[in-house]
Amino acid sequence: MPSRRESAFAGILLSTLPALTVPAVAGAQGGLPWVTPPVTAPGVERRLFASDAAGTTVSYHVFLPPQYAAEPDRCFPVLYWLHGSGAATASIAPVSGWFRDAIAAGLIPPMIVVFPNGMSYRMWCDSLDGATPMETVVIEDLLPVVDAAFRTVASREGRIVEGFSMGGQGAARLGLRHSDLFAAASILGAGPMQLDFLDEPAGTSFPRDLRLQIYEQVWGSSPAYYLAQHPSTIAEENAAAVIASGLRIRVAVGTLDAMLAGNVAYREHLEALGIDHEFTPVPGVGHLAPAVMEGLGDANWAFYEEVFGGVGRRIGDLNADHRVDGTDLGILLGSWGECPPKSSCPADLDHDGIVGGSDLSILLGAWGE
Repeated sequence: MPSRRESAFAGILLSTLPALTVPAVAGAQGGLPWVTPPVTAPGVERRLFASDAAGTTVSYHVFLPPQYAAEPDRCFPVLYWLHGSGAATASIAPVSGWFRDAIAAGLIPPMIVVFPNGMSYRMWCDSLDGATPMETVVIEDLLPVVDAAFRTVASREGRIVEGFSMGGQGAARLGLRHSDLFAAASILGAGPMQLDFLDEPAGTSFPRDLRLQIYEQVWGSSPAYYLAQHPSTIAEENAAAVIASGLRIRVAVGTLDAMLAGNVAYREHLEALGIDHEFTPVPGVGHLAPAVMEGLGDANWAFYEEVFGGVGRRIGDLNADHRVDGTDLGILLGSWGECPPKSSCPADLDHDGIVGGSDLSILLGAWGE
C-alpha cells in the first residue's frame, strides 16, 4: 500500500518544467520582459511593483493558500520559487497546484509561494553591463514588496529560496550569499554548474549560438565575472556566515541528469568548506523537476515541514513567542513612524507603510496567548 504522502504526490505530479533547451532570449534593454502575462490558476494572482533596481515596473506571481483568507490574524512563511530557463511563467500553474494539494493533504505547512520573474535566460544574476540586475531586483526590491503586501513572517526563519535547473543555480547563489535573509536553500537539478560556461556538459544539446548569447548578456563574455558569480565562489566567500547562520541546504539531482557532475563537484566543494548540507542523487532520473521531487519521497515533504513547521504565527506576535504582549508592544512603539524604504517592517500590521495608531489597535485586538 502506498503511504499517504506517496498517494498525495501521485495526484499532484508536475508536468515537465522548462529545461535548458528552449531557444529564445529576450531582446535588448528596451524590450526586456519585466512584466509577464498573468497566469490563471487557483489561488494565484499576478502583482506589479516599481523596481528601483530595474528602473521600471516588474511583475511577479503569488500563490496564497486557502488559510490566508480563512485565518486573517495569521502570518505565513514564504517560499520563493525560482523557475528554470525558457518561459518564465510555464511552471507557475503546476508548481502552485503541487503546493496547494500538498497543503490540503497536510503534508506541508500552509505557506505563501512567490514566483519571481527571472525572464528566460537571465540566470538570477546581475548582468555585468547592469542592464538586468536580476539578483538585486529579487533581494532588494521584491522581498520588501512581498512583506509589505502580505501577512508574511518577515524574517529569515520565514523564508526558503528554492529552484530547479537555472532556478536551482539561482537558489544556490541567492541562498548562500544572503543567508541572513533565508532559513533554507533548496537546490534542485542546478545548472549551469560547470566552471567554464562554454564547456557544455556531456549529454546536453544546447545551441552554441544561444550559449554564446547568454554568456554575453549575463556575464559580458567574461570568464572572471562568470566565476565571481558562480555558486562555488559564493559558497567560499560566504562560508563563515553560512555556517554561523545554520542555513539549511539541500541539493538534489537525477543520476541521469547532464547536470550531475557539476552538482557532485558543488557538493564536494561544500564539504571541503565545512558547510553542512544534504545531497541526494535521485536514481534513474534525468533533468525533470517532478521526477526529482518524486524520487525524494517522504524526505521532500519533511524538508518543508522541518524548516517551516511552527513558523506561522498570529498577527501582532512580533517576537514569535506565540503570544501578543508587552514585548510586542515595545517592538511596535520602537518602530513608530514611517517604514524605512526597502526594509521589512513587521510592526506595520496594516501594510500602509507607517507604524501608527491603526497598527497599535490591531496589536491590542490580538492581545494574549
